[in-house]
Amino acid sequence: MATGRVQETLPPALDSTSDPPAIFDGTTRLVKNWVPSLEHNNEVKGESLDLIKYIDSNFEGPSLFPDDPSKKEFAEELLSYTDSFCKAVIASFKVDGNDGAGAAFDYIETALSKFDDGPFFLGQFSLVDIAYVPFIERFQPFLLDVKNYDITVGRPKLATRIEGAAVIGKFLVM
Repeated sequence: MATGRVQETLPPALDSTSDPPAIFDGTTRLVKNWVPSLEHNNEVKGESLDLIKYIDSNFEGPSLFPDDPSKKEFAEELLSYTDSFCKAVIASFKVDGNDGAGAAFDYIETALSKFDDGPFFLGQFSLVDIAYVPFIERFQPFLLDVKNYDITVGRPKLATRIEGAAVIGKFLVM
């Protein structure tokens, strides 16, 4: 039986006088570890909304923001609310009642009612839909199954949005 040793080659040790190792080589990379990250132009974007905004402004394709200034302003307002929305709904998981979640979903219903020129938050598909829909689609069945709370009751725009997303999802699976 042959025995052998594998020689491992390590990079030189670094100390305080060493030049920093090269991190960026100029190649654009989309990396999926725990969260998607993008390395481009010597920058790394890892926060989902920052990543999508960066892609929207630095690569060709249809914009994820509408041209209408009032819709752009409303988009920024909605995007600034995403953390509060998620925190309110998640906090409701730990307590009896659904007051926090109810207020958060009321906010979403009002937001969906602002523009009537399409089924999306801003009338057209946008970064706002990308930010909210994954959470709504996960919260809705959980709240229904675990807390017996139907987020669509009294919220017709939200109900329509969820139904539309389900139809699109079935179409994409075909």
